[in-house]
Order: sequence, then structure tokens, then C-alpha cells
Amino acid sequence: MNTIKIDSKNTKMIAHRGLSGIERENTCPAFLAAANRSYYGIETDVHPTKDGKFVIIHDETLERVSLGKYTTNVEESDFSEVSDVILPDLDGTTVRRDIRIPLLCEYVKICQKYEKICVLEIKNHFEEDVLTRMIEEIKTTDYTDHIIFISFDFENCVNVKKLLPDNDVQFLLYRKGEFDIDTIIKDLLDNGLDLDIYYKLVTKELVDTLHKNNIKINCWTCDSKEDAENLIAMGVDYITSNILE
Repeated sequence: MNTIKIDSKNTKMIAHRGLSGIERENTCPAFLAAANRSYYGIETDVHPTKDGKFVIIHDETLERVSLGKYTTNVEESDFSEVSDVILPDLDGTTVRRDIRIPLLCEYVKICQKYEKICVLEIKNHFEEDVLTRMIEEIKTTDYTDHIIFISFDFENCVNVKKLLPDNDVQFLLYRKGEFDIDTIIKDLLDNGLDLDIYYKLVTKELVDTLHKNNIKINCWTCDSKEDAENLIAMGVDYITSNILE
């Protein structure tokens, strides 16, 4: 099994939840698989645990990634309740003991070692004190300036930009009805943010309008080579993918 190669030209490729087309999403094996390939960056998701740890997982619960074996809610549990869980490989087996829920700093250190950009999605709304603690933890890795922060929560984006004004921060969008482009551009410009948008909503007009306003555009999550080539031709800055490289 391998990635699908494309000519990305000037577009930077981001591995979605690590190389999740090959390894279980958001695990150290997925991050290492991406790190050993040509990706510019590695995307992941972070949640706080009840006892103040920051863990890497997309959903709040373990149910989907454990194929129903566990229903633990990570935000309502101590880290000790999730740290020893062995997640199934993509074939459903649990023979491998390296497929676990990582800590945030494990992910950052892998990206640092392999010189990849971290693309860190802040899941749900983080209160400012939680956001501050997360950033202080990241700072201990000495890799903070290599992190792009993304979130569907606009307040998260604004607060991160205030705390880390030199970092790129991207506001995530999914549905057309969520935004009026003129309003969005004003909000992004007012807060120094970029855009990370569902790839099927991207048009050449949108890309050109954003670039005229010096706003970068990331698009998620595109696994079609043909669609990716169209996005590259439009001039998007980043493509986030599970399998395209």
C-alpha cells in the first residue's frame, strides 16, 4: 500500500490525521508514515482530558476509532483511562501495540524530528485558560513557530492569533450557507487569519479573491487525484489529503 502521487507544483500537501489512508488516523504510526514521505505538513486534532492532558484524537469518544470496543469520552476522562487503549489497525486486528492515542507533544516532536509543519486542529471550543496551557505546553518543544493552528470555532482562531501573532491560523469552513465571502474576508483580515475550506466549495474566483487580500487558502479533505489537480491549477496554497502525496 502506498500514497497516490501527484504533481503539486507550488501547492503544499498536508497529510490528514497523519497518513490516515495507510495507518490508523491520529496515531504515531500515521504521523511517522507521513513524516517519511514528501508532505509539507501533518494535520491532527487535539482535545483536553479531564486531568489537563492534551491528547490526539478527532472525536470526543473512542467509539469510532476503536470500532465500537470503547465508548470513553476523552474530555470527561483522565489520561490514564485512555493511555493504555490499543486501537485496531485498519484491518481490524489489534496485534500491533503501537497504535494508541498519543499526547500532543508526541505528535509535535515527531514533526520536529522530521522537519514537518504541524497543522493542529483545536477541536470544540477551548476556554482561554485551556488554550494558554496548551500553547505553553507546545512551547516546551521549541517548535511553536512551525505550527499552523486551525479550528471551526472562530473564537479559538482569534484567541490563538492574539497569543501567537506570528503563527498562521486558519478558520475552517464546511457548508456554503455558513458564510458570505465578503463578510468572511473582512473577518479574516480584521483578525489576521487565513482560510481552510471544504475542497468542493473552492472556485478559481474564491482563490483569486482571497489571494488579492493576501489570505492563504487550505482545502480539505481531497483524495481524488483529478480534483486535486484542478485545485492546484486554481492556485490553492495547501491541499489536505488522506492519501494524495
